[in-house]
Amino acid sequence: MRNKKVLLIVQAALIAAIYVVLTYFISAFNLASGAIQVRISEALTILPVFTPAAIPGLFIGCLLSNLLTGCMPLDVVFGSLATLIGACGTYALRKHKWLAPLPPIVANTVIVPFVLAYVYLSLIHISEPTRRTPISYAVFCLKKKKITNTKMN
Repeated sequence: MRNKKVLLIVQAALIAAIYVVLTYFISAFNLASGAIQVRISEALTILPVFTPAAIPGLFIGCLLSNLLTGCMPLDVVFGSLATLIGACGTYALRKHKWLAPLPPIVANTVIVPFVLAYVYLSLIHISEPTRRTPISYAVFCLKKKKITNTKMN
């Protein structure tokens, strides 16, 4: 019984470490934190199909990755929770191999855009369309840039 607990802890630690390494790798390309994120490490959320140790491993790995790559506090909390929810859902659907990958997709599709929009895009706002055309478009302006432009005028 004790050996099984040790095995689960070691597996969870290894999965967390792999998650962090993959996130750091993609961080070298400036894609691990910020308004646009590409997390190749989220591919690991299929692992709860094979071992329940993946659930805490993925959660801890995501939490550490978010902390270490400079994510904002709300992104650290809710991004990590999205990974935890996805991992738990994958484990719950482990007997349905075609449905098992869906929970992380749904959790990240529902939670992460709101977090990114609230945390990172709050620095950006949508201004009025700048010209009249049949298809109007929104211009994104950084608040800082607008503030400095108004001070200069």
